[in-house]
Amino acid sequence: MNPIKEVRVRDFMMTKPIIFSSDMDLLDAIRVLVDRRISGAPVVDARGNLVGVLTERDFLKAALVAGYHGERGGPVRDYMSTNVEAVNADDSLVDVANRFGESKYRRYPVVQDNRVVGVVARSDVLRAIIEAFGRRHSGVRGST
Repeated sequence: MNPIKEVRVRDFMMTKPIIFSSDMDLLDAIRVLVDRRISGAPVVDARGNLVGVLTERDFLKAALVAGYHGERGGPVRDYMSTNVEAVNADDSLVDVANRFGESKYRRYPVVQDNRVVGVVARSDVLRAIIEAFGRRHSGVRGST
């Protein structure tokens, strides 16, 4: 039996991710991303429903517009990406690994009933693989 096929997203997702509200000030959101050294975060509406993602690409575009026009920015909703791909907490981690392999995304919001319950990143998939197969033989030789 292949142990990795039984692993679910919920087993390896980050359960307390950074989440922005759609009306949060863009510069405050950028400050959080830079301070936390993350490349993006889900955005939710007042009811907690997933409505977008704010990424480095989004805020670089906003910075260019703000710099050119001399404006501060505005709410996150004006700059976030709204074409959001998310995964479900009960999805197979193998299926999510395949999605990562076929997409440009580094992380996916994890939703249940359209509410963000976590975030799963490529590194979470790699961690799951390591844990599933153990550290039997690393193939790395020391320099001693």
